[in-house]
Amino acid sequence: MPEVTITHREKAQALLKADADKILRLIEVQIKNLTMPQCPLYEEVLDTQMFGLSREIDFAVRLNLISETEGKALLGNLEKKLNILHETAQNSV
Repeated sequence: MPEVTITHREKAQALLKADADKILRLIEVQIKNLTMPQCPLYEEVLDTQMFGLSREIDFAVRLNLISETEGKALLGNLEKKLNILHETAQNSV
């Protein structure tokens, strides 16, 4: 049974990381091709995606698939990367 638990934990971590990476790519494309960070659409997409990921993480934590610390680290890492993208876009204008 522990082997199955480890597999589920690893899968949950991988899926959450993939979703975080997908958000980062979506925002990169939006910044490069569609809108500027000041655009309400940009902020709406970012807020919606981040909220969705935070709910996924909360669900995984409640199922004991990841720790709360791991979830916060995942969100924090994504937020740092998004801030870098935002600053880069602001400086290139």
